[in-house]
Amino acid sequence: MSLNAPRQSSPRAIWDVFCSVVDNHGDAGVCWRLAADLASRGIAVRLWIDDARALAWMAPEGRRGVEVRAWPVTDEAFAIAKREPAAVVIEAFGCGLPDPCLRQMALAHQRSAAPVWINLEYLSAEPYVERNHRLPSPQSSGPARGLTSWYFYPGFTTRTGGLLREPKLMHRQATFNRESWLADQGIAPQPGERMVSLFCYANSHLPELLRALAAHPTLLLTTPGHATEQVAQALASSGPMHALRVHPLPWLTQIDYDALLWCCDLNLVRGEDSLVRAIWAGRPFLWQIYPQHDGAHAAKLAAFLAQATKIADRPLAQAIQLAFWRWNNLTAAKDTEAWGLLNSSSSMSAWQRLCTAWRAELTSQPDLATQLMAFAEDKSKPAQAKI
Repeated sequence: MSLNAPRQSSPRAIWDVFCSVVDNHGDAGVCWRLAADLASRGIAVRLWIDDARALAWMAPEGRRGVEVRAWPVTDEAFAIAKREPAAVVIEAFGCGLPDPCLRQMALAHQRSAAPVWINLEYLSAEPYVERNHRLPSPQSSGPARGLTSWYFYPGFTTRTGGLLREPKLMHRQATFNRESWLADQGIAPQPGERMVSLFCYANSHLPELLRALAAHPTLLLTTPGHATEQVAQALASSGPMHALRVHPLPWLTQIDYDALLWCCDLNLVRGEDSLVRAIWAGRPFLWQIYPQHDGAHAAKLAAFLAQATKIADRPLAQAIQLAFWRWNNLTAAKDTEAWGLLNSSSSMSAWQRLCTAWRAELTSQPDLATQLMAFAEDKSKPAQAKI
C-alpha cells in the first residue's frame, strides 16, 4: 500500500519535515512518528526523505495526513509544493535544507510570509540542551540569507522540548491485550520464563550478556539484522544455552514494536526512537547509544544515566549504571559485576518501580509535538503583535 496519504478536502496548516537518513531505523523512525503525531492533531505533513525504504515495514499502511516525498528534490518539485506553502519547516537532525526549499523560503520572507524554520536536534540529557533550546540562528549568507532558524531540543526536563508521545499512547498501553498480541505473533513463553527483547548494533559484549540471561529461563526475542545475526553467531560458537530460548522476529511496524516492549520484562534498545519507546513502556531497559569515534557518546550516556537513576537508591543506581556502561563497552568491569542485576529478583523489581516512576514524571511534561506546535504558533505571529 502506498505511503502517500490522500489529500485532505479541508484546508489545514502544512508542515514540511526534512529527513536525511543516516541510520535508517532511527532517523526515519523519529521523523515518521513525529509526522504521524502531527497529522493526528490536524496538521498536513509533507515528509521529505532521502531513503524511505524502512517506512515500508515501519508504517506499511501510511498515515492519513502524511505525504511522503522524495529527496533530493528538484526546483520543479518545489514549484509544485509552492502552490501550498508550508507554515512550518522542520530540519531534522541538522540534515540541511535543499537549496530549492531555501530559495522558496527566502522569497516568502521578502513578502513577510516566511515559514517558521525549526532545527529539530538529537535527543540528549546533557546540560547544553537546556541552554540552547529555542535559541535563534540568523542566516547571514547563501540562499537562506536573511532568514532565521530556531534550535529545538527534545529532552527530559521542563526546560527542553520534551519527548515524542502521542496523546493516546498511555491509554493504548493500559488497554493492551498482551496474550492476544503474543498469540498473533506466534510467540509462546513457557511458564516461569521471562521475556527479553533485543535490538542492538554490533556489540562485542553480547556473548557475555547471553550467558547472564541463560542463568534464568529466558525467551529472547531478537529483531532482524545485527541482533538476530549476532545471537546466532554467539550460540554457534559457544553451544546451546539450555535455559535460553531464542525467537527471531520479523520486521515489526512501529505499533507492533511498541507492543513488543510492553510485553517484555527487559528491553535492550538502541539509538533514539527505541529508547523513547522503552521509556514509555515503563519496563527495565538497557540502551546501546550510537558510538562516536571521538568518544563523545560517553558523556552523553553519563548525562542520560544521571537523569534515569536520579531517584534510585545508591546501590540500585550503581548496578544499573554498571550494566549500561558494560553494554556500551565503556567499562572494564567483570562479567559477574556487570550483569548480576539481571538475575536478582529484588533488584529487577526495584528497577521496574524506578522505570514506572520516571515515566510518570516525564508524562507530566508537555510532549514534543505539543511544544513544537505552540512554539511555531508563537513564532508565526507578527512582531508587533508580541509587543
